[in-house]
Amino acid sequence: MIERHGRGTYFHSAVAHGNTLYLSGCVAEDRSAPMKEQTRQALDKIGRVLAEHGTDASKILSATVYITDFAAKGAMNEAWVEWFPAADLPARATIGVATLGEGVLIEIMVIAAR
Repeated sequence: MIERHGRGTYFHSAVAHGNTLYLSGCVAEDRSAPMKEQTRQALDKIGRVLAEHGTDASKILSATVYITDFAAKGAMNEAWVEWFPAADLPARATIGVATLGEGVLIEIMVIAAR
């Protein structure tokens, strides 16, 4: 059975299939913040969505990260390792893009077990 949650105009914020939860891309609320803070905010948002669906960061299987500035990847990585316990790091790909919208430096999509 497929369950869709958090309907928006163009997507659902989360889609569950069996014991797998697929999250749409999450971005920071404060788009004036630097990369490290935007990363932390996006991860915190992911954590809240996961909790709403009975799971947590330790169950994240994979992450796809889109960033607009590879020179800021080090700052993104700092926030990443501060947020995830070392034993729970997911598989990850980081992709550079030209833009994610005004002020958005990072967008993160995850797949998690429930």
